[in-house]
Amino acid sequence: MTLSPDDVARQLLQEHALGQAYRNLDRQSGVTDLPSAYAVQRSFVGLLAHEAGAPAGYKIGLTSLRMQKMCGIDQPVAGVVFASRVHRSGARLEARRYGRLGLEFEVGVRLGEDLPPALSPFAMDRVARAVDGVSAAIELVDDRRADYKSLSVFSLVADNSWNAGAVLSEFRTSWPDLTAVKGTVYRDGKEVDSGHGRDVLGHPFEPLTWLANHLARSGGGLRAGEFVLTGSLVTTRFPTEPQAIRYELEGIGTVECSVAI
Repeated sequence: MTLSPDDVARQLLQEHALGQAYRNLDRQSGVTDLPSAYAVQRSFVGLLAHEAGAPAGYKIGLTSLRMQKMCGIDQPVAGVVFASRVHRSGARLEARRYGRLGLEFEVGVRLGEDLPPALSPFAMDRVARAVDGVSAAIELVDDRRADYKSLSVFSLVADNSWNAGAVLSEFRTSWPDLTAVKGTVYRDGKEVDSGHGRDVLGHPFEPLTWLANHLARSGGGLRAGEFVLTGSLVTTRFPTEPQAIRYELEGIGTVECSVAI
């Protein structure tokens, strides 16, 4: 018997509560395509809201070639970010609170106006006009020790695309060309990786446009005041020992966090 989206969402909630490792959903779950995966995600987000509170925005994953190769998935995915899981720069993160904590390094954007479904489909220039702030952002993901060799995009989406929060710099209301902007990651003061805004589908506003149209297809939309994480410029880092992380987004800002094991 095929389970309902609510049943699968409750199953995911229990797996998280018990600290169980991530696993792809089986066919009994009914999650066999993207619409069914996002249906489970909506139910799962609704259950999480009882503990995590109101959503504050969205994450977009797998928008760079490096991330798509890492996960073996060739398309973006979306998830919801809860306000209670958003941290200011300088946050101290405890890895033991996650199944496996991953850090991703992104361009964050804030909406200054609504993008309702009635105005869709959206082109990038229309979406760009709705952005009123840009920040350096570290997305927190919890992959629960997933096996990337057999990762299912449907199961990933159902699990809220693994979002576990974000650490944000202050939003700037003016910014340089986001195509060329460089993001540099430092661990304990030493540079460990870097990327550019063009690495996420050519420009960070391209994933944002994808998200606006994705939400519109299910009757939803982006709202003024929400923020969006547009995808990691570099591959995910999984801390295995205490460390201090700094991420500098050229001409926009710096965001820092420390990880305790």
